Amino acid sequence: KRMKHVRAQSLLIGVSGGLDSTLALLIACRVYDNMKQSRKDIIAVTMPGLHTSAHTKKNALDMMNSLGVTVLEIDINNHVKEHFKLIDHDGVTEDITYENTQARARTMILMNLANKHNGLVLGTGDLSEMALGWCTYNGDQMSMYSINVGIPKTLVRFMIHNYAMHKFSEGLRDTLISIQSKNRRCDR
Repeated sequence: KRMKHVRAQSLLIGVSGGLDSTLALLIACRVYDNMKQSRKDIIAVTMPGLHTSAHTKKNALDMMNSLGVTVLEIDINNHVKEHFKLIDHDGVTEDITYENTQARARTMILMNLANKHNGLVLGTGDLSEMALGWCTYNGDQMSMYSINVGIPKTLVRFMIHNYAMHKFSEGLRDTLISIQSKNRRCDR
C-alpha cells in the first residue's frame, strides 16, 4: 500500500548480509512480486566498511544477485576515513563515534540514492534493536519505511529459515542458511 500511495519508482535497501537486511530484502521482493513489478526496481546496496568480512559481503552479493534486484556495491572505507579526519578522530579507536560514523554514512548514501532514483529507503532495524536502543540515531534507525520494526530478532531468524526452506531455490536457500547460521550469535 505504501509503495502505491507515494508512487515511488524504486525501493532502496542497504544489504549487509546480516539477518535484518536479509529479511527486509526478501519481504521487498515478495511485495514487488505481488504488485507484478520488476525486482530490478529494488536497488540493493551493499556498502562494505572497515570491518566487513569477505564471507558476509559474499552472502550479501550472492543473495542480491539470486533475487534479481539491481545491485550496487559502494565501498565506504575512504568516505569514513575522510570523515574521521574532518572531526579529528584517530580512525583507530573503536568507540561509539567509530561505529556510528559508518552507520550514518550508509544512511546518507541510501537517502541520496533514493532522491536520485525517486525511491523510498526501506529500513531494516527490528523490534529488539529499536526497543533496546541499539539503532544509531540518524543512522540505521532512519528510513522512509521500516518493514521489520514490529518483528523481534528471534522471529527474524525463524522467518529467514522459513523463506529458505519453503520459498526459494536451492542456490538462494544455501545463502539464506549461511546468513542464518553466521548470525546465530546475535540472539545471545
